[in-house]
Amino acid sequence: MRTFVGQLLRFALIEASSCAFAVALFAGLAASSVVPLPIPRYDALLLYAVAVTVVFRLLRLESSRELLVIAGFHVVGLAFEMIKVRLGSWSYPEEAYTKIGGVPLYSGFLYAAVGSYVCRAWRLFDLRLVAYRARTTALVATAIYVNFITQHWLVDLRVPLAFALLLATWGTVVHFTVGRERYRMPLALSLTLIGFFLWVAENLATYLGAWTYPHQSGTWHLVHPAKFGAWALLVSVSFTQVAAWKSRQGRLHHPSASPPRWALPLARVPAPLPANPTSPSA
Repeated sequence: MRTFVGQLLRFALIEASSCAFAVALFAGLAASSVVPLPIPRYDALLLYAVAVTVVFRLLRLESSRELLVIAGFHVVGLAFEMIKVRLGSWSYPEEAYTKIGGVPLYSGFLYAAVGSYVCRAWRLFDLRLVAYRARTTALVATAIYVNFITQHWLVDLRVPLAFALLLATWGTVVHFTVGRERYRMPLALSLTLIGFFLWVAENLATYLGAWTYPHQSGTWHLVHPAKFGAWALLVSVSFTQVAAWKSRQGRLHHPSASPPRWALPLARVPAPLPANPTSPSA
């Protein structure tokens, strides 16, 4: 039990470190909601997010390559926001000079925070994948992204795409390190857990006025639980982007010659046996 609690605390600390950029943004959201500002709040948040990015680079919390990947999330996120805001899915009711199509530019950093989390978690946990079908998973993730920006014009395919994502990631296992131990978890479960915590973060963000859903225009209400499933699907888009980058770095696949087809959550990966267990050195 002592070992379990210790490993759980180590895991929580690594997760907290992985969320450093998101935590910094939430701190800015909270402060901007109570501190008088000389400029519109959304503009101040944009300057703050840029400053946080610079500080993270100077402190080497993010590498230059990671910043480029995160910038890609920013662009993808802004494009997504402009379409969804135009369709009335949510809104940014406050005035700002840095608004384009009703979307403040700082909002792209909210998606960049997700990208930062995936990049940092990959590095801090030393993630590797077993039985990852890169092309199939990326194809499904692309279809998920397209579905979210076209669901008001076409049929909403979230449920079929959820099954497609489950099939694409079936048997894919994420290997990660906590302390001196190596663990494994099904990729589908990882995406689901991340989606849940993103839904929790979304509730906090809307409470702090980062954006507003139609049912929150008068008084704040809990974000609908269905958004949890939406985040679990959308995070696959972020994951496949980072996975493609890690593949080019040679840090995607686990070197195991016989990868397991399935693994229970937080199942410990058994250490390999010595080459000659009968020798004195073994």
